[in-house]
Amino acid sequence: MQDGLYVALSSQLALERRLNTIADNVANASTVGFRATGVKFEDVVSGLGQKSVAFVSTGDTYLSTASGGFRETGNPFDFAIKGDAWFGIQTPAGIVMTRDGRFTMQENGDLVSVEGYPVLDAGGAPIQLDPRAGPPEAGADGMLRQNGQAVGAIGLYSFDPGPNFTRFANSGIVPSSPPEPLVDRIDAGVAQGFVEESNVNPILEMTRLISVQRAFENTAALMRSSEQTFSEAVKTLGSK
Repeated sequence: MQDGLYVALSSQLALERRLNTIADNVANASTVGFRATGVKFEDVVSGLGQKSVAFVSTGDTYLSTASGGFRETGNPFDFAIKGDAWFGIQTPAGIVMTRDGRFTMQENGDLVSVEGYPVLDAGGAPIQLDPRAGPPEAGADGMLRQNGQAVGAIGLYSFDPGPNFTRFANSGIVPSSPPEPLVDRIDAGVAQGFVEESNVNPILEMTRLISVQRAFENTAALMRSSEQTFSEAVKTLGSK
């Protein structure tokens, strides 16, 4: 009887984690460059033969690889990535990968992210523009030009988020290993004057949220019923 309670408890822990990830996805449905979080669960078997009991693991999170739609802004400092690549920004947490290409140029010419962190080139150095030359023109390869002269290039990187990755702010991901710069790749580039929207489907996520909430409530009801049955059994045996 106690095994049933433990199985139900493991299910609740897994459902709670799924609820948290779905809620986070819904909250970031309008966050530029956001990639949704999913959770993979596995069965954990305890014991052998007829005495074996299957529990559910707490799950490992993973990052959705689907791209969000492009939205045209007309802002020359907005960039969206075409293909499987990421921008690199320098933060207090180290180099962070992001798909949020809303950049600005500071008075000294530094190209920074929307949070004010330096945007990096393929060599990992901050991009420095000429503040007197106005907005840059960007090629599909990320090369930046001002007054027809090349002044730098937006770095594009690839990395493996891996399971249970760490987020930074809303759309940033802290890589667990050094990201690899992409150079001379025709399958990855940038589009100037566009931003990539979140890849979260709000309707689908809300449907999942309702389904998981119902499963959580059903499991809670099962646990209450099991506890009541166990309590009544103890009372019955104790009275004999």
